[in-house]
Amino acid sequence: MQAIAHVRSPYRTRIDAPHQPTVTAGTETGVAAEARIEFVPGFPPGALADLAGFSRVWLIFVFDRSQGWTPRVRPPRGGGKRGVLATRSPHRPNPIGLSAVELLGVEDGALRVRGLDLLDGTPVIDIKPYVPYADAFPDAAAGWIDALDAQTGAGYAPGPKRPRTKVPTP
Repeated sequence: MQAIAHVRSPYRTRIDAPHQPTVTAGTETGVAAEARIEFVPGFPPGALADLAGFSRVWLIFVFDRSQGWTPRVRPPRGGGKRGVLATRSPHRPNPIGLSAVELLGVEDGALRVRGLDLLDGTPVIDIKPYVPYADAFPDAAAGWIDALDAQTGAGYAPGPKRPRTKVPTP
C-alpha cells in the first residue's frame, strides 16, 4: 500500500487534535476544523469523479506517528485499561485508522473536508463514500462505552489535553 493523499490540517501535534472528530471542546477554536486532503502528484483526477454529491466520506489512513502498541490501553474517557481492539487508540497492531468526515468540496487534486481529528501530513491510503443506509446503525450497542455514558452522560469525551505552561525560573 502507498499513500494516495496527505491531510493538511491545523493540528500539528497529538496534543492539538481532538480525541474524536466531533469532540471539539478544548480545541483552539472550539469548532470542527476544516482541512484539505491533497492527492499525491500524478494521482488520476478521474478517481475523484462523482464524489461531489456525497456529504461525507470515509478516510482510511495510517497512524504514521504511532510508536508501537500494547494489548491493553487506558482510553482518555477514563476507567481502567481496555483491550486495544475495543478502543480507538492510535497505537494498534496495524496502525490503520478510519474516520468519517464532512465533504465540503471537490477541487483539482484535493478534497475540502470538515470535522477531522487527523494530524497535518497524515497519509491517506483510501477514500470511500459514506452511504447512510449501509454505514449508520443508530441502535448499535457500544459495549463498555454505553456503561460509561450511563455514568458520565451520553457522548461525553474529553477535549484535547493542553500542554502545561512552563513556569519561569527566577
